[in-house]
Amino acid sequence: MDWLSDIRLTDGPLFGTVLVLGLGGAAYLLVPPSRAWETADLRIRAWAIRVFVAIASAFVLVATVHWIMINVLTVFPEDIPEPVLLWFVPGVSAVILGIMRLPRTSWTHYGSGFLAALLVVALSTLQINAYFGLNRTVSDLLGTALARIPALEQELMRHPGESDGVSLQGWKPAGDLPAGGVLRKAAIPGTLSGMSNRDAYLYLPPAYFAANRPALPVLVLVAGQPGGPADWLTGGAIRGHMDSFAAAHGGVAPVVVIPDPNGSQSANTMCMDSKIAKADTYLSQDVPRWISSTLAVDTNHSHWAVGGFSFGGTCAIQMGTRHPDVFADVLGFSSEAEPAIAKERQKTIDAAFPGNPDEFIKQTPLEIMKHQRFETSGMYLTAGQNDPEFVGNLHTLAAAAKDAGFTVQAYEVEHTGHSWDTSSKRFGDALAFLGSQWGLKW
Repeated sequence: MDWLSDIRLTDGPLFGTVLVLGLGGAAYLLVPPSRAWETADLRIRAWAIRVFVAIASAFVLVATVHWIMINVLTVFPEDIPEPVLLWFVPGVSAVILGIMRLPRTSWTHYGSGFLAALLVVALSTLQINAYFGLNRTVSDLLGTALARIPALEQELMRHPGESDGVSLQGWKPAGDLPAGGVLRKAAIPGTLSGMSNRDAYLYLPPAYFAANRPALPVLVLVAGQPGGPADWLTGGAIRGHMDSFAAAHGGVAPVVVIPDPNGSQSANTMCMDSKIAKADTYLSQDVPRWISSTLAVDTNHSHWAVGGFSFGGTCAIQMGTRHPDVFADVLGFSSEAEPAIAKERQKTIDAAFPGNPDEFIKQTPLEIMKHQRFETSGMYLTAGQNDPEFVGNLHTLAAAAKDAGFTVQAYEVEHTGHSWDTSSKRFGDALAFLGSQWGLKW
């Protein structure tokens, strides 16, 4: 059944087929149902009014639900991208039109109307998924590949007293290497933070398995919110990116660790030590200590970086500005200007630092960069060109980082919105940036 798991959901034959069928379903729903006692002109005029009402109602319903989610329920701290909202409209309109047809059609036509509405909903769903680029295949959607990832074996862990490995400069493997790296999962305990988190995912490059293992650098990645570490394997396609990089560099690539700073799909700790959780302590102390004691990596933190997408990008910039001694360099893909739970800053402060706004403000990256220098650190930033709010964040953060002494590269990714493509399209270049920062000739 691998063929089923490998079916692509963001492009390819299934995507194109659903597009055609969805458009066909929409066309069917736009045609007025026949009634024997109505003239054609009367039927067309009456149905045209109903179509207009259905589409207008869908716009109003989507806009209202979105407003409630953002401003009342504070499900997200930013507006949902406009293209996503617009793709909700056809699906909602189709459902409304399907309901409108019920009293005007015979029982024999109910099934076709239901199927047409279902096809339009499927079209909207696939288009929204394609925008974000999260579930690229059926396997990503169902989690079948993730379920097969084994736990980190004892033989892959660092042995007591083991050195970091030989120098990476000029390193050549003693013998053959695997064709690609491996994925593993592991529980990283919140020893100091007290946090209980989901399993982390690990990528170990081919060079990790060399008899003369080199001192490999470390890249810690954080996913978006809502979401979890597995999103870097699906939407982030991290194994493919790292294997491609390793194949072009003699099997060498950073060891990647993808921890969970939130604890659940919907939780938002803002990667801070606050009333909510000690997420900063978890990422800056628990995770690094576990990595250094468990994995055979370079323990020189000048060869460590932290990165992330969306919430994770914000988190990465927080770690890089608050703990440059732990994470020397930062990769921020579609980052927020500051950590947030709600669109209104005061709601964020009330949730995390009630009655103490100064404590929140002094921990934000923009505030830290006003007062601290980062001459030996680097920051690599991207945002989708079609994502205006985050393009603004990109330029704000890049300017502040340059003023604070960071070596900065910042890019608007063409033909991309608030999507995993903001990392995927630039990830190889981001790794090259890290190599330059670390003084490594990959």
